[in-house]
Amino acid sequence: MPLPEILAVGGAHIDRRGQASGDFVPGASNPGVMREEVGGGAFNALRSAVQRGVSGSMLSMRGGDTAGDAVARAIAEAGITDLSAVFLDRATPSYTALLDRHGDVVAALADMALYELAFVKQMRRSKMREAVDKGDALLCDANLPAAALEKLIPLAAGKPAFAIAISPAKVVRLTGILPSLTCLFMNPREAAALAGAEVANTHETVDRLRALGLASGVVTQGPKAVLGFDTSGIFAIDPPQPRHVADVTGAGDALAGATMAAMLRGLELRHAVREGMAAALLAIETAACVPNLSTDAFAAALALVPQPAEMQ
Repeated sequence: MPLPEILAVGGAHIDRRGQASGDFVPGASNPGVMREEVGGGAFNALRSAVQRGVSGSMLSMRGGDTAGDAVARAIAEAGITDLSAVFLDRATPSYTALLDRHGDVVAALADMALYELAFVKQMRRSKMREAVDKGDALLCDANLPAAALEKLIPLAAGKPAFAIAISPAKVVRLTGILPSLTCLFMNPREAAALAGAEVANTHETVDRLRALGLASGVVTQGPKAVLGFDTSGIFAIDPPQPRHVADVTGAGDALAGATMAAMLRGLELRHAVREGMAAALLAIETAACVPNLSTDAFAAALALVPQPAEMQ
């Protein structure tokens, strides 16, 4: 039986992370270590999903530079079909983050002008429709401009469609497609930005998101409980304590990828999120932005994730 295929449309770019060795001092030179690899919300999530038993295709935008070559190699090495467009005269997008010694982001810079320029134009091409038709599910992220998202999602009508919020500034781009999404992955600041205001409690947040048309979503909260909601109600799952913290970058993407793969295998959201949290735990414990989800490591991590608790 063929594996379900996810088409990911969104970020696949250079990811730079500099981590301070000691206490981070704003406005000063901080000793630390800089790492560079290929990342991007959609690409990171897709790589985790592929490790959990789906096949994948990646459609992104990159330049004709050495960074673009690195992105192409990473897609190939992950066993993912590369459908990306290459613009020889443009720079490949990048994301640069500064982390404190605990691995939390203190500042970040997204240089992604090519996404703003090119994604809308790509939606008009027959290649896009053909790619969506071939896949069994669609994943997008808010690196795409709103106009591109609103052209993309109708192409996937009748298929599961997942989205990653990316940031509080970009999540509002998803507003017009919320009723068409199977599930949206976000953090509390992104959820608040999408809801349009600070809200007093979880139920009010969910009510506002539902009023916007979002039927199902997952809100990660760092060391606090992951919240999820669907037509059956609201649930919470407490994250297991990491055995050590290497880097929190990419944990949310890993959660999204493993959750999607589990849902495509037929698991309900509540139980799929447990698998996502196991992947997120392994992501936190590795310096790479995508964890190694080997069978044994994943099973051990999943055993640490508690069962979901219904919220009244």
